[in-house]
Amino acid sequence: MPEDMAPVTLDTLMDFTCSPENECFNDCCRDLNQALTPYDVLRLRKSLGMTSQDFLKKYTSLHHGPESGLPVVEFKPNPETGHACPFVTPEGCSVYKDRPASCRMYPLARAITRSRETGEVSEFFALIEEPHCKGFGVKSGLTVQEWLKGQDVQTHNEENDKLMGLISLKNRILPGKLEGNQVDKFYLALYDLDEFRSLIFNKNFLEALKIPEGVLEKIKGNDEALLDFGIVWVRFVLFGIPMPFGD
Repeated sequence: MPEDMAPVTLDTLMDFTCSPENECFNDCCRDLNQALTPYDVLRLRKSLGMTSQDFLKKYTSLHHGPESGLPVVEFKPNPETGHACPFVTPEGCSVYKDRPASCRMYPLARAITRSRETGEVSEFFALIEEPHCKGFGVKSGLTVQEWLKGQDVQTHNEENDKLMGLISLKNRILPGKLEGNQVDKFYLALYDLDEFRSLIFNKNFLEALKIPEGVLEKIKGNDEALLDFGIVWVRFVLFGIPMPFGD
C-alpha cells in the first residue's frame, strides 16, 4: 500500500473535514485526471438534461486500457482551466447531488473482493493523506461508516461493483486486449445508453434474441435498468454467457 494510504475500518473515526473554510477548498477539483464509471455518466448527464452522446462528446475523452483494451472515459482535459473539473465553481461543485463516486469517497479509497462460491462482496478501506489536502487533523466526530452514509455513496458503489464484476469476468474469460467491435459493444451498452436504447427500439437491434416484453418495457424508460441490461448483454455477446431472462 502506498505511504500516503492508511488502512481503516468502518468503525475508525474520521479526523477529516471538507468545507469552504478549508484553505485548499476546490484544489482537489483542479489539475484533474478522473475516470468516470458508466453510472457516473448516467447520473451526470441526467442531472444536466443531456443525451449520453452529447454529454460524452462535450465533457469526456475516450482512452483504452493498454493491456485490457477496455474503454476508459475521463473528463476531457482543458489546459486553459489548469485541467480543472468542468463542474467546479468558486462556491464548490455545481453538480454536487450527482457528483461521481470518486468525489464522494475522497479521502477514502475502497477495494472489494468477491467470493466465487457465494458472490458475497467484502469491502476494504484506506485513508488517502495527500500533502495538498488541509482537511486532515480536524475531528469530524464521524466513523468511516457514518462518513460514507453522509456522502450517499452506497448506490454508486453497488452500481460500480457490477462494472468491476464484468471486468473481472472479462479478465478470466478473455484475458488480454479487446479489439475493434468488442470495444465498441462494451462502450455502447455501458456508456452511450441513449444510442443503445435507440438501436434496440428503432433498429430492431435485439430482435433475434427474443427479449421478453416485460424486460423491454422496463428498459425503455429506466436508465438504471438499461445499464443493468447492458451489462447482461455484454456478458452474452462478448463472453457467451446466456442472458438470464424468462417470462
